[in-house]
Amino acid sequence: MKAKDTKERIETAALRLFVDKGVAETSIRDIALAVGFSDGALYRHYASKDELVWWMFKASFESYARITAEVAAREPTSRGKIRAMVQNFCDLFDQDSRLFRFLMLVQHGQLDRVTPDMPNPVETVRGVIAGAMAKGDIPAGDSDLATAMVMGIILQTATFKVYGRIKPPLGELGSVLADACWKTLGVPQIASVKKIA
Repeated sequence: MKAKDTKERIETAALRLFVDKGVAETSIRDIALAVGFSDGALYRHYASKDELVWWMFKASFESYARITAEVAAREPTSRGKIRAMVQNFCDLFDQDSRLFRFLMLVQHGQLDRVTPDMPNPVETVRGVIAGAMAKGDIPAGDSDLATAMVMGIILQTATFKVYGRIKPPLGELGSVLADACWKTLGVPQIASVKKIA
């Protein structure tokens, strides 16, 4: 079996276990057993569970960033870019909710390892928002605060979906969420918030 295929099997099993059991509760032995390996065989591919978690997070985080940038770039207007990015996040959730849940689950433990040169979906969204502010499409203000508000709409809705409080696929709610994000970006109070140096 090729090393790439083996790593894919390991990552697929690890993803399922991390989301179903929790990262802290999943051991290397759990992952090895799920793949039919010995612990030693798994260590030949990843030096530790932390390395495996980081690799999976980094690969998915960068992939989401590239896809987000691509869908935004295809739209000529600021509102179209926001709509496309929100719809994209919803569609990605529907396509692989386990992967989306993994990213939400481990992000806080991994974000300090994200470097400025790494593709970053949140920075992509912030760049679109900052561009919309610069063009006058939305009130000028704190682009970080505006990004946090937009991401909050998306991620909190995804969290409700995970817990079964929202029934339709998120893809069906993309337009509703995109409209909510756009209205949020038009709130003049964002412009009045001063950044604390």
